[in-house]
Amino acid sequence: MSLRYISARIAQQIDEELMSSVGAFSIDQLMELAGLACAKALATAYARDRYPRVLVCCGPGNQGGDGLVAARHLGMFGYKPTVYMPKPGSKEIYKRLEKQCVNMEIPILLPSNGVEDLQHALQSSDVILDAIFGFSFKPPIRAPFDKVLPLLSGSRLPIVSVDIPSGWDVEKGNDLGVGLEPDVLVSLTAPKEGVKDFTGRHFLECMGYRSLEEKFELNLPAYPGADQIVELDSCPKQNLNL
Repeated sequence: MSLRYISARIAQQIDEELMSSVGAFSIDQLMELAGLACAKALATAYARDRYPRVLVCCGPGNQGGDGLVAARHLGMFGYKPTVYMPKPGSKEIYKRLEKQCVNMEIPILLPSNGVEDLQHALQSSDVILDAIFGFSFKPPIRAPFDKVLPLLSGSRLPIVSVDIPSGWDVEKGNDLGVGLEPDVLVSLTAPKEGVKDFTGRHFLECMGYRSLEEKFELNLPAYPGADQIVELDSCPKQNLNL
C-alpha cells in the first residue's frame, strides 16, 4: 500500500491521540523528536563543511518550538545556527526552548520595527530552516510575516521547511503562490495532502508508534538502521552537496 498523505483534520487527531492518556507523549517530547528529525535532515542534505551557517526562522507556535529544538541540535552537530523570531511565542514551553538556545550561546534575533536584521542575517547564512507556520496556517499571510517570507524567497539560499512550507495550505499546497518554495521538506509523523506535488528532497520523521500508524492507515516506510528520518523515494532526488 502507498504512503498516506493526511488532511489537517487527521493531523490534528493524531496529535491529540499522541498526547492523550493512550499515546502518553508530552508536547515537550514531541517537539524534541521533531526538532531532532529536522536537524538530522538538514545535516543530511547540507554538509556542515559547505553549509555551516544556518538561519533558523521560528514562528510563535509549535512549529517555532520545533525550530528552536532543531537550532539546539544543529549547534551540537557543529553548525553555527542563528535564530530569527519575527514574532516570539508566548507559551512557557517556547520561552524555555528559547532559554536553552541562549544557554548554548546561539544568537537570537528578536523582532524589530524593520527587517534590517533579517536582511543582514541572510547575507551571512548558508541555508535557511523554515519553522514559521504549521499545518494550522490559513491565508492570508499577516504582518510581520508578509515582509519576512518574500525576503527569505528572494535570498536564493537553500530552504529546508518543517512539515509544511510556510505560506502553504496544508491541503491545497501553494495554490495562491505566496508560500516559500523549499529545496528540502521534513514531514512530521506523516506527509500532508498539500505536499503531494513537492519535487525536492523529502524526509519523514520516525515516530515509531506502530499502533497509531495502523489505526490511521498511514502506511509509513521502514526506517534504516537507527536513523531518526527516512528519505522518501516518491520525489526526484537532488544531490545538494555537489
